[in-house]
Amino acid sequence: MDRLDNTIRPYAWGSPTAIPQLLGVEPTGEPQAEMWMGAHPGAPSRTARGTLVEVIESDPGAELGEKAVARFGPRLPFLLKILAAGAPLSLQVHPDLEQAKEGYADEERRGIPVDAPHRNYKDANHKPELICALTEFDGLCGFRDPLRAAELLAGLGVDSLKPYVDLLHARPEDAALREVLTAILTADPEDMARTVAEATAACTGLGGDYAPYAGLAHHYPGDPGVIAAMLLNHVRLQPGEALFLGAGIPHAYLSGLGVEIMANSDNVLRCGLTPKHVDVPELLRVVRFEAGDPGVLRPEAAPDGEEVYETPIDEFRLSRYVLPQGTAAHDLTLETPQILLCTAGAVRAGEHELTPGGSVFVPAGEKAEVSGAGTLFRATVVV
Repeated sequence: MDRLDNTIRPYAWGSPTAIPQLLGVEPTGEPQAEMWMGAHPGAPSRTARGTLVEVIESDPGAELGEKAVARFGPRLPFLLKILAAGAPLSLQVHPDLEQAKEGYADEERRGIPVDAPHRNYKDANHKPELICALTEFDGLCGFRDPLRAAELLAGLGVDSLKPYVDLLHARPEDAALREVLTAILTADPEDMARTVAEATAACTGLGGDYAPYAGLAHHYPGDPGVIAAMLLNHVRLQPGEALFLGAGIPHAYLSGLGVEIMANSDNVLRCGLTPKHVDVPELLRVVRFEAGDPGVLRPEAAPDGEEVYETPIDEFRLSRYVLPQGTAAHDLTLETPQILLCTAGAVRAGEHELTPGGSVFVPAGEKAEVSGAGTLFRATVVV
């Protein structure tokens, strides 16, 4: 197995302290948002044998296993991250596989450079994802019941929000949510900025259920995403709890440290809370206008102490082992590729000693025995 040397991405929303604290190093003073573990070409992990992209390309069958190559092609299908949100991320959705293929092909035909700021589709893959909290973790996930959203908006006492409240009461669920989100994102910018300012003042005074939205407005004053966010469920995860985010589900991470896994894609359509490009027509094509409970996941016990976060996705499977002092070694050998990540304590994986933030890549079929006392996340695929 290969010890991974991973890149930390300094996105502006990142916490300057959470990842350094996990790693046991001094903060740099700059935001540290995500540590990437995998073979994404944007920031592949490095090994003694070269980058993980180079390692896999040298012999996909040996590194990934023939079943994984037959199912997903000669590439690692997932990307694992440690994510540290010190400020809210953009409100966003991801396309399903068919939408991603169509969108990517369309932008390729139109000759839009892949690095253009108005480009929506960087690749032809979908991007389902799972976030598992390491600390208390706040986020927004999926639409609220329209009547509950109407109640929240009405409680602000802002006259310019009344048309949205009426729409949420008067129409069927999917139409109500579609019309209100469309109206918010296409409103006159100056009028919306005034509405957001009034709503922010009301949120700040009310506190309670309104506190998260006052926080959003602090980071993104005047952004229509502040109002759009009030259509969504607010979720607070406790350590060990997780959220699965499928295609078309609007979401945003607000604060906290977590382990995130996703299909190996970079396709994001933004709804707000961002200075970046918002393509409203394409966004409305992708969003699923369905209200529902966000569905907090807790790990399910499997043999040999493994705790699995069940999802309907084959490109990734995330589980964890909480290893108490004195337990026998665990044999984690699989016929699929794995990344093992330590998040607490000290774990020995093969010849490698892992402390928090340490990780290894285990080729398919490679002997993978772990021992020690700590928490170990395992990322692999389903074939």
